[in-house]
Amino acid sequence: MPRILQKSELVPDIHQLVVQSPQLAAKARPGHFVIVMADPQGERIPLTIADFDPSGGTITLVLMVVGTSSAKLAKLAEGDDLHAMIGPLGHSSEIDRFGTLVMVAGGVGTAPIYPIARAMHQRGNRVISIQGARSAELLFWREKLAAVSDRHIITTDDGSLGRKALVTEPLGELLESGGEGKIDRVYAIGPAIMMKFCAQTTRPLGVKTIVSLNTIMVDGTGMCGGCRVRVGEKSLFTCVDGPEFDGHLVDWDNVLSRQKIYTAEEKCSLDRYIKEARQQ
Repeated sequence: MPRILQKSELVPDIHQLVVQSPQLAAKARPGHFVIVMADPQGERIPLTIADFDPSGGTITLVLMVVGTSSAKLAKLAEGDDLHAMIGPLGHSSEIDRFGTLVMVAGGVGTAPIYPIARAMHQRGNRVISIQGARSAELLFWREKLAAVSDRHIITTDDGSLGRKALVTEPLGELLESGGEGKIDRVYAIGPAIMMKFCAQTTRPLGVKTIVSLNTIMVDGTGMCGGCRVRVGEKSLFTCVDGPEFDGHLVDWDNVLSRQKIYTAEEKCSLDRYIKEARQQ
């Protein structure tokens, strides 16, 4: 079974798990994800492979506690086994020499953006990263992301670190000022609403913008249809057609509405889980 070798809380409610899985680590690439289960009764949840070490046989997962299943995963300790983990799933990122790239990471989106930025930097691209969060205490992996970036910009909603701004503000300035030269491609990963507005910022200038969707997902193999998204004139599945898509073609209203389908059920499940945990 995949065993947790290291576990740490990066910032409040965001946890890092280093998991032993030699076969998966050997095949992992930037952009891939896994489906994990904490226990036999837990639901299957997708997590991006935030880092991987083929020589050590490990992958790194970063999860934010938002519901029952993520809370169960966060309670696991070093030495515990995951009940199940399958992957790598999805299409890996297209890594090539494009020129100057802007990597926009919002909140927990820093985890999936990091391996892409690293691979692009190693490929010889000029990488400008914009890392944002609500406040300084929610920013993690700042040094890691800065180490694979030619320029690293930090924004916080409350101004507690870096620039007081949304990530779209420096993104728009980079696109319009010309000070960094031509921006050849933008990657935006984070909350869906953030990715939507990043795509809206780049669309008028025609800069290709790649987003990574984290939709409701069950099996991760295209069987259930739960992760269906509208991209252009097509209905696609995030798990087998993505998770990366052209941000200018994504139907963002559809994405945002589908994310809320099970909000009431998720709250009920989490409330029950917390109540049962307190009674133990």
